[in-house]
Amino acid sequence: MAISRSRLSWVALAVLVVAGILFSGEHASAISCEDDVIGLVTKCKEFVKKEGPIVKPSEDCCAVVKKANVPCVCSLVTKQIEDLISMEKVFYVAKSCGKKVSPGTKCGSYTVPRA
Repeated sequence: MAISRSRLSWVALAVLVVAGILFSGEHASAISCEDDVIGLVTKCKEFVKKEGPIVKPSEDCCAVVKKANVPCVCSLVTKQIEDLISMEKVFYVAKSCGKKVSPGTKCGSYTVPRA
């Protein structure tokens, strides 16, 4: 049975995020958003992948987004993760789900633009 390249990329993303949590210098604070990260990867991956158009997120994705600790999750975003996802789509999803993210917020190397 062959594993699709897209599925393998998402498995790699999940592994990178979990590894980032386990090996970060801020282990205790990272643990507090581990469930957020897992939920975001499982429920929102289709809406933030680099390929394809911007798509309105699902209710399941929005439920996870609304509960997510944005500063904590953003502290775990690495270059490897940014290579797999569109940060513009990430913040489109957040806005579409009603999650307030202040302009100037830094997430990985991405800074939320001022309106």
